[in-house]
Amino acid sequence: MGAEMKNNIKVYRAIHDLTQESLAEKVGVTRQTINVIEKGKYDPSIDLAFKLSRLFKVNIEDVFLYEGGENRELP
Repeated sequence: MGAEMKNNIKVYRAIHDLTQESLAEKVGVTRQTINVIEKGKYDPSIDLAFKLSRLFKVNIEDVFLYEGGENRELP
């Protein structure tokens, strides 16, 4: 099976007191896009992932948690 990307967008939205709509406006996407990313039904582009992490002032790894896939060590 493929890899799965979990995320903490809902948590960071709550910390920053943002609705899905207001977060979407800040990063230039629709509320529906934020909704499906939060639910794990859609993985954001790398550009959007970085925009979200910069907005929340955290590392991208704090927002998006990669789970699954092959566990291979990089050289």
